[in-house]
Amino acid sequence: MEFEGFSKKTLPFLQSIRENNNKEWFELHKKEYEALILNPSRLFVVEMGEHLQALEPTIQAIPKTNHSLFRIYRDTRRMGLNKEPIKSRIGIIFWQGKRKRLQSSCFYLHFSPDELVVAAGVRWFEKPMLDAFRDYIGDEDKRIALNEILKNITAQGYTLLEKGYKRYPKGFTTHMPAAELSLYKGMAAYKILPPILIENAQELIDTLYKIYEDMSPLQKVMYAVSLRVKESPSALKS
Repeated sequence: MEFEGFSKKTLPFLQSIRENNNKEWFELHKKEYEALILNPSRLFVVEMGEHLQALEPTIQAIPKTNHSLFRIYRDTRRMGLNKEPIKSRIGIIFWQGKRKRLQSSCFYLHFSPDELVVAAGVRWFEKPMLDAFRDYIGDEDKRIALNEILKNITAQGYTLLEKGYKRYPKGFTTHMPAAELSLYKGMAAYKILPPILIENAQELIDTLYKIYEDMSPLQKVMYAVSLRVKESPSALKS
């Protein structure tokens, strides 16, 4: 089957999850979840993955839960304010490399009744990735080149993550060119679009491809950063 877009009933269904966020309600509506979200998400991963592999042949597009798809059930045992058991925001990820998908350079999106967010890079750094990033930008030429990439991306209308640190880490000072890059806790760019875009298959694919193509220089840098990570067994799990 080919991806034909998400149904006009998909976003209202996600709104219904918000209004009835309990496992009992969801179990009664699981077939709707499969028809409106899970099955078209799988088809989307296959088609979008083929397009992205034209940009990066080693991008992983695996139409399975805990791979390119995320679980619909939230792990409420983890720290965080949101304790609702069912997610009303659907995430999809295409990542590069053998590390954990959220600690690998990736093309990402999520949609909800409110928005469609499209992004590339790494949203937050765990310590191995943070160390690798700082090692990478410790090279002045690489740091300046990355800074130019970020300037070009923002000039095209994309937004960068906010800086996460206030103090410069060891090895960086205010007098160094583009030293502010060392203040980031993650390195990604994103754009927010109307969620209704998910209903038009061709427009969705074309729009995402253009955005990911624009962001691909950043994605390439973050993949190079990931190759510097000192691997541990846990870092290789997806």
